[in-house]
Amino acid sequence: MSLKFEGTKTKKNLEAAFAGESMANRKYLYFAQLAREFGDEEVAKAFEETAAQETQHAFSHLRLLYPKEQMSITKILEMAIAGERHEHLVMYPGFEQDALLENNQSAVLEFKEQGKESVEHEAYFKNIMEKASKKFKALTSVEKIHADHYESILNKRK
Repeated sequence: MSLKFEGTKTKKNLEAAFAGESMANRKYLYFAQLAREFGDEEVAKAFEETAAQETQHAFSHLRLLYPKEQMSITKILEMAIAGERHEHLVMYPGFEQDALLENNQSAVLEFKEQGKESVEHEAYFKNIMEKASKKFKALTSVEKIHADHYESILNKRK
């Protein structure tokens, strides 16, 4: 998205760094859950604190990749929709096929389930976008009425 990094190795590195930090966050939260189940609250809290730091690292990378001044509600919704669509049309079906070839039924079921949820997420984001679009269309017509009214008042004063 950021033209500054488009087509550069830096962009690929930022994306890889984001992926690594994001994965560390999720892994550490899972480890915290396990530590708590094992009865060690101190270790669980240590993993949660570190996970929060990993989130901040990931956000720093995202700020460079997707600068706020280049974003909008429409853009972020479009990006979310495209990401969820990719997951359920490309990513999870491919992963499911690999798991089938390797006869790993638990992974097949996991990928099928996640693919279904990606379909739901895409629909959810599309619904939000449609609602926002309707609001903006309604506001546009209201604003036009106001603008026309103000313009007629100004025209009378000329």
